[in-house]
Amino acid sequence: MQAMSRSGAVGELKLDALIADLWWRVRLLNTDILEEEAKAGVFDPQQPTYPPLAASLRARRDNLVATIGMLEQRAASAHEAA
Repeated sequence: MQAMSRSGAVGELKLDALIADLWWRVRLLNTDILEEEAKAGVFDPQQPTYPPLAASLRARRDNLVATIGMLEQRAASAHEAA
C-alpha cells in the first residue's frame, strides 16, 4: 500500500512541476508577444497590421493557458483524493 501512496505523491509532484514549467513558458510567450507588438508599433490584435508572429504566439499562449487549466483541475482532484 505504501508504495502506491508514494508513487501517487511522486506523480503529484511531477504534475505540479509540469504546471509550473508551463506557466513559465506562458510568461516567456507574453514577453515575446510584447516585443513583436513593440517592433510593429501595433498592440491591438484586431488591427489589420497586427504582426502575424504576435498573433501566432497569442494563439499558442492561449492554448497553453487552457491546457494548464485542465492540468490544475487534475492536480486539484489528485490532491483531494490523497
